[in-house]
Amino acid sequence: MPARSRTRAAPATTVLLVRHGRTSTTGSVLPGRARGLHLSDDGRAQADHAAARIAALSVDAVYASPLERTRETAAPIARATGRRVRNAAGLLECDFGDWTGAKLSKLRSLDAWRDVQSTPSTFRFPGGESFAEMQLRMWNELTRLVAVHQGTTIVAVSHADPIKAAVAMATGVHLDLFQRIVVSPCSITALSFTGTGPIVLAVNSTGDDLTGLAPS
Repeated sequence: MPARSRTRAAPATTVLLVRHGRTSTTGSVLPGRARGLHLSDDGRAQADHAAARIAALSVDAVYASPLERTRETAAPIARATGRRVRNAAGLLECDFGDWTGAKLSKLRSLDAWRDVQSTPSTFRFPGGESFAEMQLRMWNELTRLVAVHQGTTIVAVSHADPIKAAVAMATGVHLDLFQRIVVSPCSITALSFTGTGPIVLAVNSTGDDLTGLAPS
């Protein structure tokens, strides 16, 4: 009987998920997909720091959501790695619908805010997207990018909620628990996509050295 042939597993692909840097409304307003919001001076400094950290790695591509704040965060990363910023619509912020541009202090007083925090898997933003739709969209985009860049390291600049939802998906954590994950401005979250499934290498990293990120 002939020996069974072994299928070689696809090489692991590392995705560095970077939240955009701070803006003038970070922590006070739910900007969503509103256009015209740019990085603050602090946010630009954060983006430069993230770029310096990532520069130590060999990066095959840099992607960003179409919004200004993500593309401005991606720009110094692209320069530091010798790449250009590519558009990836699937990395977009959640569509907050009628809540877009609302002050967080006002939203926190709504009964619906408790659902956003405790049972997000059941919640749809009025006139907008559900968290479940956002998570699936984000994961499908990452899966697509990994297929294009197998065996390499890529950067994907996105937003807090999509990154948190991706971490929840990678770890098999229910979406209702994803609000327990913290993703700070310009933090780096690293996922390794392997032939046997995703591995979370780091979440909300804001330190310096990224060269040691690898499965143990």
